[in-house]
Amino acid sequence: MTGLVRSVWGAPSAVPPPPRRVWRDWALLALVAALAVVEGVVRSELPYPVVSVLVLLVITPTVLWRRTRPLLMLVIAVAVTTPLQLLPDSILYTSLFVMVIVYALFRWGAGRDMVIGSAILLASLGFAFVPGGGLDDLIGGFALLLSVALLGVVFRYRAGSRQRRLDRIRMLEREHLARDLHDTVAHHVSAIAIRAQAGLAVAARDPRAAQDALGVIEAEAAKTLSELRSMVRVLRQDETAELAPSPGLGGIEQLAGTRPGGAAVTVKVAGDDGSIPPPVAAAVYRLAQESVTNALRHARQVTRVDVLVEADEGGVRLSVTNDGDVAASPTPGFGIVGMMERAALLGGTCQAGPAPGGGWAVIAELPRVGWEP
Repeated sequence: MTGLVRSVWGAPSAVPPPPRRVWRDWALLALVAALAVVEGVVRSELPYPVVSVLVLLVITPTVLWRRTRPLLMLVIAVAVTTPLQLLPDSILYTSLFVMVIVYALFRWGAGRDMVIGSAILLASLGFAFVPGGGLDDLIGGFALLLSVALLGVVFRYRAGSRQRRLDRIRMLEREHLARDLHDTVAHHVSAIAIRAQAGLAVAARDPRAAQDALGVIEAEAAKTLSELRSMVRVLRQDETAELAPSPGLGGIEQLAGTRPGGAAVTVKVAGDDGSIPPPVAAAVYRLAQESVTNALRHARQVTRVDVLVEADEGGVRLSVTNDGDVAASPTPGFGIVGMMERAALLGGTCQAGPAPGGGWAVIAELPRVGWEP
């Protein structure tokens, strides 16, 4: 029992924090005040109706701070109404609104607040019913307090469980963005490295070509820096990024062209009617981008990279092949692992390895309905 009390005592305040005061709080305040006045007028058996109504009106504003200061509001309510309990039949029925504060104590308060508040409630209950009330009144009052307290604890646990699920979802999203960070930065850095190598190769005989290479390097570096800053803001806990629209299947065509060194990248997109879900289209684009980047970076003596995207009613199929020489038993890097994980998250598959006729092939299949919005 002592361990349980210590555990509750050290519990933090409820997560998420209590909401701000809204119009319903003021409506509750007005309703309680009006009911108190009406009860003071209607109940003829009250010995001091004016005193009873004034005491209730004094503690009514506690409902406005019941979420942020539940223990303090409970102490004020108990301290003001306790002297009135010495007078027979002087407590208004409207004073049951204090149960709202009791609920707030167990719903929003810290562990020590709940322990101290429980002791105050039990003492107040005994003071109210033991001297002049019967055992049935004591049991009824205790049952009411226990029910309200349990209700607050249940909603507290429910809200905490939901918050933990949201935190897990946010962490998963941050992991996905971290994978996108690797893919995007790897693409730009690869372009920078290739352009730098090309510039060094032609600098002696063609300064203009070297100058053009420097311009491309500057543009790619600026893009990389901007995307790094955006992703880092997302990966931090309390900041958001300025996100650009996700690339679609049409963006894959921009990968086509002849790279420095003579490698030609061809792209063919078939069956794209614009109905592919954006998460699937963005994933296919990232997979194609990473595959082309890997082919240019890791394949030796590559002269051709073919990208084929086929979209139909079932989903999208991506095939990226190159004719370069690949080292035996290559170890999958973070890029290939990231592609496989991204495809799996969308309910699809991704395989990468040596092609039967030589070279390297990346085959990915993603369904239209393999993601959850």
